[in-house]
Amino acid sequence: MDLAVIGISFAAIFLVELPDKTFVAALVLSTRYRGLMVWIGVGLAFLVQTILAVTVGRVVVRFLPEQVVEAVALLIFLAGAVLLFRAAPGADEAEQEAEREYEARGDEAKRGLAAIGASFLVLFAAEWGDLSQLLTISLVGRYGHTLSVFVGAWGALLVVSGLAVLVGRFLLRHVRLSVVHYIGAAVCLVLAVITGYELATSL
Repeated sequence: MDLAVIGISFAAIFLVELPDKTFVAALVLSTRYRGLMVWIGVGLAFLVQTILAVTVGRVVVRFLPEQVVEAVALLIFLAGAVLLFRAAPGADEAEQEAEREYEARGDEAKRGLAAIGASFLVLFAAEWGDLSQLLTISLVGRYGHTLSVFVGAWGALLVVSGLAVLVGRFLLRHVRLSVVHYIGAAVCLVLAVITGYELATSL
């Protein structure tokens, strides 16, 4: 495994997911079910989705020319930067709306496997096509280290959901999600610049 790739993947996915609906969903679920059960269910959902994302990224690397892979990664990084930058001004209002949405979905309190299953299903359904999945695919394409990207990306998702369960309310009171959006956009932009430079020099 490549520690640098793990670190880059962790940082990129963490900054993208911290202000995302993932955090809000885990926070709301933890008010209904036991926190540990929520974290296990959410973590399992992320495990499946991260495996699928790195698998798609690996297939792309294997069957497409290197320059095409880098061009696709460049476009995804740029798209991520634009999306996060545009969403930043309304991030705090969007968080409140997402919280109300997940509260409306809530069922009666569950325990044990029922709580794990409910948490799994909520996050599994909510995260398809999410920016973090696209970034995971592009990171595999960019660096070619499937296992390292998997460890970094899944680790970031576990940390984000764990923070939501343990100290979610505190973070929302003291950290402006709009600022996190801007930081995430900057990270995506840096990755895009690096990828664009390497693509240009390989032509």
